[in-house]
Parts: sequence; C-alpha cells; structure tokens
Amino acid sequence: MPHLLLVDDDDLFRESLGLNLIDEGYEVTSFDNGSDALAYLQDGGAADIMLLDWRMPQLTGIEVLRRMRGVGIAIPVIFLTALSDDIHEEAALAGGAVDFIDKSRRLPILVRRLQLITDGARPAVDPEPVRADRIRLGSLELRFDISRAIWAGQTIDLTLTEFKILVLLVEQAGQDVGYRDIYNLVHGKDFVAGHGAEGYRANVRTFIKRIRKKFRDIDPDFDHIENYAGFGYRWTSRP
Repeated sequence: MPHLLLVDDDDLFRESLGLNLIDEGYEVTSFDNGSDALAYLQDGGAADIMLLDWRMPQLTGIEVLRRMRGVGIAIPVIFLTALSDDIHEEAALAGGAVDFIDKSRRLPILVRRLQLITDGARPAVDPEPVRADRIRLGSLELRFDISRAIWAGQTIDLTLTEFKILVLLVEQAGQDVGYRDIYNLVHGKDFVAGHGAEGYRANVRTFIKRIRKKFRDIDPDFDHIENYAGFGYRWTSRP
C-alpha cells in the first residue's frame, strides 16, 4: 500500500480527497500546513509520494519543496493548485516537483498520475504473509483475496475502506466496536477530524450509513449492524 502525504490548508478538500485516496488503496497522512509536514519528514517520517498545495499561509508549497530538497528529502511531489498559469507550473518543476495538477481535475486522473509515479519509485518488496482466504458467517462471506463482501450469494459493492470496516465488525461479531476504533482503522491512531474532540463520530456514522444502505439495496430486511448509543457499533449474527 503506497504511503502518501497530503498537505493542504483547506480542511474540507483535504478530508474529502484523503478519504477518496484511502478508498483507492493509499495509506494517507495529512497535514494542514507545510511546517508540520516538514517536521514529520525531518523527524524520520517517510512516504512514497506527496500531494502538496501550492498556496498555503506561512509556508507556501514551493517553499516547502525547496526546504525538502535543501535537506536531501527526495520524495516525489505533485503540486495541487487552482493556478493554471504556465509560470507556476514552470516554477514547480524547476523546484524539483514531478507533476502539477489542477484541483478541479477528476479523481481518476489524479490516481492514475499517482500510480505512474509510485510504481516507478517504489522498489520491489517481498509479499506480505497471506491471511485466511475468507470468512463465512451466516449469509455473509468475506473474500480477502478480492476484498469483496457477498451477502446471500450477491456481491455488495463496497469500497476498500467500507470493506475494512466491515471486516473489523465481523471479526469481533457480537462485541461492541467503538467509534474511535473504526476511525483509527481509516485514518491511523489518534487522527482527529471534524469539529471538536468528538468530530470523528460524524465520519464514522457516514461510513456505517453507506454500508447499511448497500446491504439493504440487496436485502431490505438487513439489520446486522447495530448501534450502541454513545459508543459505536456491533455486528450481530442471527439465524
């Protein structure tokens, strides 16, 4: 799974893009300013690629890139910007960026560019140990080889993130899984999002709502994901 750094001061854009990239199979570490991103890298943090906003307060994207290159940090950088003038693109490429893309471009175009860069930059590694091929629980079958959920013989069209959340619930069937545990699975331990210390709960509710809907599109009587008010969710098994 490629590790991507996303640096952008627009909270809504960063959160939305980060979730989309996680669904595409990326591990995403996000920062809302260049100083924190630089500190992460200088403290030994690593990544396969960086998406870097051009316009940010205090440290602009081009200044972040120059400081990275000045201390020998060679992570490939793609600039994200609403600026389309050739002069900005030339400055980015001259500063050591590998690409420059308008924020308004569609996600598949961005993902394709990321794939081209990360596939060329990452060395070959030994494959990870293979986990159990599948889990069967009542009408549910989880296929880990293809990251698919099958309910009563029909495939549920889950994103990768939704599949991971479902696996977390099913592997602890009958037990309560907290909001924080589910969100940590998506964003990493102690990640904070939304408004206030409990803002991440709204994100988790959105994920669960989407998963339930996809099951109910196939089975209107589906009710195996229960809410534990104030804490989280549980997968319940019934005949």
